[in-house]
Amino acid sequence: MPNHNNYNNDIALDRESSARLMRIATYVAVGVAGSLVSIKFFAWLTTDSVSLLSTMIDSLLDVAASTVNLFAIRHALQPADEEHRFGHGKAEALAGIAQAAFISGSAMFLLLEAIDRIFHPRTIESFSLGYTVMVISIIATLGLVMFQRYVAKKTGSLAIAADSVHYKMDILVNISVILSLYLVSELGWGIADPLFAVGIAGYILYGAYEIGSEAYHVLMDRELPEEDRTQIREIAVSHNDVIDIHDLRTRSSGSDVFIQLHLEMDPEITLVRAHDIAEEVMHMIEKKFPRAEVLTHQDPHGVDEQVAFDD
Repeated sequence: MPNHNNYNNDIALDRESSARLMRIATYVAVGVAGSLVSIKFFAWLTTDSVSLLSTMIDSLLDVAASTVNLFAIRHALQPADEEHRFGHGKAEALAGIAQAAFISGSAMFLLLEAIDRIFHPRTIESFSLGYTVMVISIIATLGLVMFQRYVAKKTGSLAIAADSVHYKMDILVNISVILSLYLVSELGWGIADPLFAVGIAGYILYGAYEIGSEAYHVLMDRELPEEDRTQIREIAVSHNDVIDIHDLRTRSSGSDVFIQLHLEMDPEITLVRAHDIAEEVMHMIEKKFPRAEVLTHQDPHGVDEQVAFDD
């Protein structure tokens, strides 16, 4: 799951280029997931492996989750309007919540099917087909994950990053299915198939929790990481005419970041000069955080302390 890392990363694309790249990533994800569902469904019908069924269900939910992502990102990329002055970026977080729900549902279905197989074992056939399908799935999913990581890094998109983590899980799931098929075919450990499916279900549930948790924090306007906040402070006070800052507030909405802070300056300078200093600090911060909207307030240094003393 996206771990709320620095927003001061390699985001260097303008909004139009970023939007185009994000849209392409959603189309590619839906296409890859849909193709994998088809071949896994055929492989499951042929082998009757519950582990293969598990990864097919996961791919089916990938299609649903990536489709939700597609529409959510379309909405999130709409510019701010009179009713949504801060834009529509939180649609990405809502997509993350939907993804978590989809993933949890698939995990619970898989868990029930695996438990049933433990008590009612079935014979698995056509192992070579199962191996082939899993190798194809791993290669296709790895390519998708690498592309999504690139897009998430360049755009800062929470929805794309969440989708990428989900597909990373798929790679591990596919590897575990190969191991399960090997244990059944070579060692005769029939119980390995449903047991691996149980483990996969648990791992999927953990991934759903991670995705849902991150989306929740974005919806609740969690502050940026302390490392980013420290850098913002350092940038502001590096200006020769800024004595200190206070009331720093930050939050993210989709790939956009909002930063508010109060600048403390010499109380003897003119209002025009205070305005110029604030503009200079704003541009300094925006240079490090290209997708940020920075709002500054100018305060005369020492006024807060004097008011507190007078009270």
